[in-house]
Amino acid sequence: MRISARAEYAVRAATELAAASPESATRTTEAIAQAQEIPRKFLEGILLSLREAQLVTAQRGIGGGYRLLRPADQITVADVVRAVDGPLVFVRGERPSDLRYDGSAEPLLGVWVALRARVREVLEGVTLADLARGDLPGPIAAINEDPAVWANPE
Repeated sequence: MRISARAEYAVRAATELAAASPESATRTTEAIAQAQEIPRKFLEGILLSLREAQLVTAQRGIGGGYRLLRPADQITVADVVRAVDGPLVFVRGERPSDLRYDGSAEPLLGVWVALRARVREVLEGVTLADLARGDLPGPIAAINEDPAVWANPE
C-alpha cells in the first residue's frame, strides 16, 4: 500500500487546522502551505477536495481562510485520506470486496480484505485531534513500540 503525496499533504494540512487555537481557527492557504512546506497550488486543490467532502469550510474576506467543519476529535485520518484519494485499499483499481479469484488464488481475496481491515483499524483509530496533540492512541502507540515495525525487510 502506498500513501500518495496528496493524501500525506492533506493529513498534514488538516492537522495544521486542528492545531490552530480557537481564537485563530481560520488559517489561510498561505499560512498552511508555509507551516507544512506544501506547494501552495497543490494545497489549493487539496483544500477544495476537503471542502467538497465537508471536512473543512472556507471563509472569505479579512480574517478569512479555512477551518475544520467538525471538531478535530471527530475527523479521522481515514476521513481525510478518503476525501482526497477515495477508498483506502484498492487492488487493480477495485475494492477488495468486489474481486473474485478462482482455483489456487482463491484465498488471496482474504489477504486483501484483511489488509483493508487493518488499514481501516489504524487510519480510523487516529483523529486529527490526536495528531495535533502529538499523542497517538494506545493501540497505535503500542504498535510503534515494537522495533521490528521500524525495520525495512532486506
